Amino acid sequence: MAAPVAAAPRPVKALIITMFGPEAEPWIEPFKLTEQIPVPGLSPDYPALRCNADDVCLLTTGMGHANAAASTLAALLDPRFDFRQSYVLIAGIAGIDPARGTLGSAAWARWLVDVGIAHEIDAREMPKGWASGYYGLLTTGPGIKPKLEYRTEVARVDEALLQKALALSRGTVLKDSTEAQRYRARYKDAAARSAPGVIQCDTLGGDTWWHGHKLGQHARDWTKLMTDGAGTYCTTQQEDNATRNALERAAAAGKADLARLAVLRTGSNFDRPHPGQTAQASLTASTTGATGGFGPATQNLALVGGALVRDIVTHWPQWKVGVPAP
Repeated sequence: MAAPVAAAPRPVKALIITMFGPEAEPWIEPFKLTEQIPVPGLSPDYPALRCNADDVCLLTTGMGHANAAASTLAALLDPRFDFRQSYVLIAGIAGIDPARGTLGSAAWARWLVDVGIAHEIDAREMPKGWASGYYGLLTTGPGIKPKLEYRTEVARVDEALLQKALALSRGTVLKDSTEAQRYRARYKDAAARSAPGVIQCDTLGGDTWWHGHKLGQHARDWTKLMTDGAGTYCTTQQEDNATRNALERAAAAGKADLARLAVLRTGSNFDRPHPGQTAQASLTASTTGATGGFGPATQNLALVGGALVRDIVTHWPQWKVGVPAP
């Protein structure tokens, strides 16, 4: 009796990566992601990929570096799928620098920077004259770029894909809320006070939910340091360097294409307080939803990222071989 012929791996045109349920939900109905396929190794909270008839799939990893890396690699190495030509879109909410964007703004990243791989001296014990107790591993103080020995500290996405994503989504009409409008009016920065829009600036990842002006300035400085001055800090999140590293491992195994990664983060809260507010009160407003930005931010992920995903599906013969020319 002949052995059964194994089914060919299912090709995936686009893999959307979200971190928790509210980021995933806005994609499900518009993209008809009704097929649920359990994958060994995914988070027990989100144990299945959701896919549609257009070969678009949605992965929800669970929050934080560890969950993101483990779930992403488990999905990419599943032999039932073919991700070798897939475009991968990380789509998640984030804190945002009021000097660069506002609640609901959608920021496409060029640079992914990990802020957590560092030395730290408590601010009460750091040397006089230091602006921050954080500095590069195996360096002697702030302002010195460390050697990139972890290989995950900083990375850049493909420029052609970034520019195409911007061009496709720039005119998207974004969601907003009355609460977000009232909250952003308390800030002095023009970017913070404006309506949400599609922007390009860079993202900083670390599992600590930091907050405040001083740590915010460290985020700006660290991004400049790690990108040799080329990056501009904009959003703060937990997972993106870890997710990219999982994709890089899969690419090294011939299972994915690292150049086909795009990263989108939307502002659900500001990363520092408005005038007259303490950092602690600002962080509490951010975590309780009092800023009014959470709803628009989650909805805008699918609106802005969806412009890219729809074009990939609609024009797949062109996208299959590479990013189409503008």
